[in-house]
Amino acid sequence: MPRQGQVRLFASFLLSLAAVAPLFAGDAATDRGDVKPPAAVRQLVPTYKIQAGIDGEIYPVFANYASLQRQSDRTFGVVSITIANPGDATVNRQVSVVIPGWSDEEIQTAELAPGATRTLVFAPAFLPRLYQNREIIAASAHLTITDTASNSVYKTTVPVRLRSAEDIFWGRDFQYAPFIASWVTPHDRLVESTLAHAKQFTLDHRLPGYESWKNATQQEQATYRQAKAIFTALQRSGLSYVKSSFTLGDHKGVSERVRMPSASLSHSSANCIDAAVMYASLFENLGMDSTVVIVPGHAYAGVRVAEGSSKFLMIDVALTGRSTFEAAVSSAEAGMARHAPSAITRVMVEQARSAGIYPMP
Repeated sequence: MPRQGQVRLFASFLLSLAAVAPLFAGDAATDRGDVKPPAAVRQLVPTYKIQAGIDGEIYPVFANYASLQRQSDRTFGVVSITIANPGDATVNRQVSVVIPGWSDEEIQTAELAPGATRTLVFAPAFLPRLYQNREIIAASAHLTITDTASNSVYKTTVPVRLRSAEDIFWGRDFQYAPFIASWVTPHDRLVESTLAHAKQFTLDHRLPGYESWKNATQQEQATYRQAKAIFTALQRSGLSYVKSSFTLGDHKGVSERVRMPSASLSHSSANCIDAAVMYASLFENLGMDSTVVIVPGHAYAGVRVAEGSSKFLMIDVALTGRSTFEAAVSSAEAGMARHAPSAITRVMVEQARSAGIYPMP
């Protein structure tokens, strides 16, 4: 995990979304959209400023999140275009954005009064191949702007780099840690298969999640047994620690590769953050409230012990392949106790879902 200072909690993340757009600013291009007449009769014409990705890099996790938002609700996107109308007449423009071979085309319209400036945020739906990509790839965003008569008044191509679908951008002080919930994939086929295996390690061969008829103590005991069964199943499958967090591209200090649960399960390999999202996926599949907890240099997984309880059962998931369940629980408790609350980031998967952060395709 990248080493950071203090971390922001999930509530501050929600409050900061409205201010996040400047971060997603890449190489900018400012041009005038119409041919300039001679100086004697020159009119002021609109200008266009284009911004793409994070310094020109597009992260699939952010692209997926933005594409699921309504246009009016977006606080950032893949490409943004700022149109300024310095003239004395209203301007109407239709803007289209597409990343050929990678995305659908998105079209938006804008009406600008004299002297007005407006920013259009684009998040075209990407094709499945983006979420299957595991390396950094060069691409380009094509922008076309037309007037009310469908005459082309401006065209440009902006180079972008598509990051691996497994790359996460944590941001300064883990500002974007809640997006790790996109790696929590409860309905993945291998997650389902792991749970089918795990039920063999319970006395009644069941993994019922929370059961309303149980009191708090009974449910906490049942949660402990289910978590232990999952731990045992993963251990018996041969899961072991392999770091594999290296990635390519910019912002190496605040980004890294995180394997999807399907990759970790199919290769029986995971580092701490890989395993944390894998455990969270298994718990969410059972309808249980899961969490991913990040501390400097490490990550843990947790599950709420009972509905409505403030207590979580925490697991040092990096110990899955080399210790006992009891030792993994003790290690998580001791490890978290060594850090001040301000140095701990807790990503509540349920809250992330409510904020529109869903599993990656």
